[in-house]
Amino acid sequence: MKIAIIGTGLIGGSIALKLREKDFASHIIGIDKSEKHLEDALLLKIIDEKSDFENGIKNADLVIISIPVDASRKILPSVLDLIDRKQTVMDVGSTKSGIVNSIKNHPKRDRFVAFHPMWGTENSGPESAKTDSFSGKAAVICDQENSAEDALKTVEKITEILEMHPIYMNAADHDIHTAYISHISHITSYALANTVLEKEREEDTIFQLASSGFSSTVRLAKSHPEMWVPIFKQNKENVLDVLNEHISQLRKFKSALEKENYQYLEELIRNANKIRGILE
Repeated sequence: MKIAIIGTGLIGGSIALKLREKDFASHIIGIDKSEKHLEDALLLKIIDEKSDFENGIKNADLVIISIPVDASRKILPSVLDLIDRKQTVMDVGSTKSGIVNSIKNHPKRDRFVAFHPMWGTENSGPESAKTDSFSGKAAVICDQENSAEDALKTVEKITEILEMHPIYMNAADHDIHTAYISHISHITSYALANTVLEKEREEDTIFQLASSGFSSTVRLAKSHPEMWVPIFKQNKENVLDVLNEHISQLRKFKSALEKENYQYLEELIRNANKIRGILE
């Protein structure tokens, strides 16, 4: 199968490597506004050739859109305009409602499958791509009833090759859930990093004293704004909802300390410990 990857960075590159390893992709075409990304992807054997937008899409059996969600929303109609009814298009965006709504009346809507692999790191670029990144993770397929059967089967096969387990839900529910389990984590990490940078002026002290717990908590703060500002923008209402709840929880901890109510503080922590049974 000939595959075109729009966006040859972390996610697109990792998918390409796995599809090549499993011989699902016979030829991989790279499309990217960054010439450096394309050259790096060629050197790393993530892609076989680079192409312009129109020719790359027309010459592929499958088109994978792996760029920031606002850009995906803008170009998806143009991608569908260029394909025929034998081609399949999928995206990998962290928000879904805005993307699916952008093509809800498109005559080739059924050639598109809304897909979200639940994996990512704070790194970016082709050099960050890894072959086995997705193994054991969830793959969310949204609004599958709006996709053609053969297009859906193609994406389900990719899910299998990536060694992921599929979850099906509508786009609106997806955006609510990801706000709670992904998007708020990034905001919290950014806020904590800014707090430490504001209060701790000695960078050497931060480096010397930072524990593994602190490092893991602020790891997401290294994620690039080019990716995350569009996500927060596209999922604004859901993110605001969870952010308000998060602020409410922080106020409970603040109040317990201010009032020296250590019994209540213990109750808050023990309640939080319930997450252990869910995640383990």
